[in-house]
Amino acid sequence: MLFTSRHRPRPRISRHRKAALLACAVSGCLVAAAAPPVPLGVGDRLYPYLGNPGYDVVSYDISLTYPGTNDKPLQAVTTIDAWTTADLDRVNLDFAHGTVRSVEVDGRPARFTSAGEDLVVTPRAALTEGSWTRITVRHTSDPVPAKDQDGGWVRTVDGLAMANQANAAHLVFPGNDHPSDKAVFTFRITAPNGYTAVANGLPTGAHRAGRTTTWTYRTRHPMATELAQVSIGRSAVVHRAGPHGLPLRDVVPAADRKALEPWLARTPDQIAWMESKVGRYPFETYGVLMAQADTGFELETQTLSLFEKDLFTKPAYPKWYIESVMVHELSHQWFGDSVTPRTWSDVWLNEGHATWYEELYAEETANRPMEKRMKAAYGAADRWREAGGPPARPKPPAPGQKIDIFRPGIYDGAALALYALRQEIGRPAFERLERLWVQEHRDVTATTADFVRLASAVAGRDLGGFLGAWLYGEKTPPMPGHPDWKPTAEAGPAEPRATR
Repeated sequence: MLFTSRHRPRPRISRHRKAALLACAVSGCLVAAAAPPVPLGVGDRLYPYLGNPGYDVVSYDISLTYPGTNDKPLQAVTTIDAWTTADLDRVNLDFAHGTVRSVEVDGRPARFTSAGEDLVVTPRAALTEGSWTRITVRHTSDPVPAKDQDGGWVRTVDGLAMANQANAAHLVFPGNDHPSDKAVFTFRITAPNGYTAVANGLPTGAHRAGRTTTWTYRTRHPMATELAQVSIGRSAVVHRAGPHGLPLRDVVPAADRKALEPWLARTPDQIAWMESKVGRYPFETYGVLMAQADTGFELETQTLSLFEKDLFTKPAYPKWYIESVMVHELSHQWFGDSVTPRTWSDVWLNEGHATWYEELYAEETANRPMEKRMKAAYGAADRWREAGGPPARPKPPAPGQKIDIFRPGIYDGAALALYALRQEIGRPAFERLERLWVQEHRDVTATTADFVRLASAVAGRDLGGFLGAWLYGEKTPPMPGHPDWKPTAEAGPAEPRATR
């Protein structure tokens, strides 16, 4: 995610749960059948009540019927295939913004109720550990946010798009809404003729029946729920080939296709540049979705990154900066999407790397020296740590402001830690580390500890102390090779930049 306007997204409401419940969720203990349904979570330090224990989702099949207006609920059916990892009398799904009409477990009707932001399902028979189960939920998906609730659906001028990071996919569809549980997705979107629907992955067909068309898309690689994307609008889909024949498809307002083409045409070279740094693009397709909406950010939804159209059509930023923003979201396909953080405290692995390649691209293609920006970031880093925590241990979001973890410390502050690492181990070792990181953790989740272990292996020495100080310390360590760099009283990097 990269914030590129002065308007930050509105805060989302938080859940208030008892501490005893968290301990139960982390240990994987089960609620007795006689006890009332309660919300659960996987115990994430920053979002402790996201996700649910007891099962591992393998696939989602999500059917959505768009009514032709973006202020009314969509009719939806979500089918979840999962393995149970414990004996379960009940199954908790994250779902908080829609009406549930019915639930089936393995083809049989099941009882259900709400508890906090969870949909609690009670099958007719308890599920045993290690069993395969299919849960089908018939529900609505409401694009109009409730009070103090934002994210999920984004209403555009001509339809809808999604922005689920970090904790809002369960405002769109039921599931296990935590990045530690990745799964493959199938989307089936029915909309009135004249609309175009696009989603993550590759199309498998479009079937027209009377006044509607149903579009189907499937991912070939597992995906975190926060990276799901569905676009419905009066859109043009622009196709071209990327490096080694990679199919590219961009989604833009049909009326703006010609004006936006110069920006769209940059993507193949940007992918080639990223591949020269870290290796082959990790997915089956890529493209940009330029939405007519005021989100305040850009977002790395898997294989189809979300951008505000105005970023490209209004003269707020120089061209070199807009291209670097495009590379920021592109690089997330490797760092964050393919290699996904196991917990939200590991989000610096996403944003720090995306900021790193954004800066490196600007340095190599637009003569914007990375060292200058790093020195400015160093000057501000102590203030960032004090305000938001160190890069790998960000402070929890303020009550009612769940996306508040996206602070400068996990962007430029984390990129600064990567710069320090390159200074410490040298450019060849650092570049080898980056390639190995995305190769060894492709399609799975990873932690900060995993990165430290790999960095130590590549360097041939224990870097736990060095990286521990940069990633967890209250104060910014001295920068290797730059003993003259000092904290400053002035705020912000030297480059004129967009607000994140």
